[in-house]
Amino acid sequence: LKDSIQGGDIELAAHILAGSVAGVIFFSDPGAIATAFPSFALVLRACQIHGTPIALNDISATLLMRGIVESQIAYLIFNPVAGQGNPNTDLALIKEVLEPQIVVNVTMTKPELDPADQAREIIDHILSKNEHDMGRSLIIASGGDGTVSAVAGATIGTGIPLGVIPRGTANAFSVGLGIPTNLRAACETILAGNTHVIDAARCNDIPMILLAGVGFEAGMVDGASRQLKNELGNLAYVLSGVRQLAAAEPFTATLEIEGEMSTVTTTAITVANVAPPTSVLAQGLGEVIPDDGLLEVTISTSTTRLQGINALASLMAAAAWGNPTQRDDITCLRTNRLKITTDPPQKLVIDGEIVEANPMVFECLPQALTVFAPLETV
Repeated sequence: LKDSIQGGDIELAAHILAGSVAGVIFFSDPGAIATAFPSFALVLRACQIHGTPIALNDISATLLMRGIVESQIAYLIFNPVAGQGNPNTDLALIKEVLEPQIVVNVTMTKPELDPADQAREIIDHILSKNEHDMGRSLIIASGGDGTVSAVAGATIGTGIPLGVIPRGTANAFSVGLGIPTNLRAACETILAGNTHVIDAARCNDIPMILLAGVGFEAGMVDGASRQLKNELGNLAYVLSGVRQLAAAEPFTATLEIEGEMSTVTTTAITVANVAPPTSVLAQGLGEVIPDDGLLEVTISTSTTRLQGINALASLMAAAAWGNPTQRDDITCLRTNRLKITTDPPQKLVIDGEIVEANPMVFECLPQALTVFAPLETV
């Protein structure tokens, strides 16, 4: 850091106020502080404003370092454009709740950067630490399902625990695992320290945390624009679904499961790893189990609009009661691997993102992700 003449004191104060400094250690003769570091008062004031600990002698420095070593260090990836709340207010609340117990380092998502790449950079830093480095590390994703899925996908197989503070439209991952969608309650869930080891999945090497939809669901997600979601919230998906139901066209799908081939005429195929009851097209089996080493597959073979409406109603009932649907035009199964080939090629959505792929190979990754979640969901 530069000396005070070059503005080092101002730069240090800025880092403190930005929350990137865990603590300040400054050794000097008490009588010389004013002359040795003319703007020490600036640094001291920054520490007071931000609540950053400061040590002025070896005893207080030892206590400060011991406190940091024994604390957790959270790397928070925060999407400022998620949801409809004020991001500055949301971030201030998150830090207010977490920082008394956890050192929080904040990384903002940016339009030109993939949150998964930001997460991988943080993960590389965490994994590069040796046993003598400070703290126990965790990653926190705060945003909508897109941000959460990207960060979680990068965390697969690392063993690094993931905290989720949902601030999106649907918050499907949080709801599916029983994580509160209230900001303060979500932070308190992380502080409680209960973790749930769940499965993850891949589709053609693309990480999948939630679910994938072929046909109907892909069209429904594609039709729910950002503007519509900002204005209507979850109703945007309902409206888009109604439109898609009217336009849905059957297609042929060839499925390969455990070496067995079968061909069906369908309007929608959903492959789920984690899904809340509101993800209706994933509910053919009545529930999606996030830690059984299997993916839940629901296939609708309805060929008319009326059949499609009745099938949706049946899936909604299955979700509400937790029982498998009994309709002949809905096929349900669990498998750890599935290959789908469609004719003609169909839209595919993976965790809310539209991609192009044909064929599609889904593979479950058992016990691949550790997530902070309420104890009762374990």
